[in-house]
Amino acid sequence: MKKDHLNAVVKLLTAFLVISVSTFLAVVLMRHDPALVTTAVWVRTPLVAASAAVLLLFAHRAAAGHRASFRRLRIISMVVLAAIIGVVAWPGAFPTWLRIEQAVCGALMLNVVIRANLRTVRSSMEATPQEPTPIAVVRTSGP
Repeated sequence: MKKDHLNAVVKLLTAFLVISVSTFLAVVLMRHDPALVTTAVWVRTPLVAASAAVLLLFAHRAAAGHRASFRRLRIISMVVLAAIIGVVAWPGAFPTWLRIEQAVCGALMLNVVIRANLRTVRSSMEATPQEPTPIAVVRTSGP
């Protein structure tokens, strides 16, 4: 059950990364049109692409059973979702085309947040044994 949800999270975050990088590339191509590419767009799009890459890394590690990455995935995905909601809801701060793109990304992130916070996923991650810790070997001289 946990594995299915975390694999879906990886796929959702892969789509989020592809959309975010594509959006940044579109911004670079449209850079000469100040109506479409404002300073806020120049700042926002690379940050979104970077956060998508970090979230995808955490999702891969969480799917492999890394509890700390799972915890980071849960926290950062909620922060990113809140930021996306702010961008979509704040009229006039961003061009309409970016607000639409962010609404699509928000739908993906909402799905990530829901799946990562399901009780079955959280409880199975808590039940997963912690990462192995090195064990010291003590040698004694003797018979």
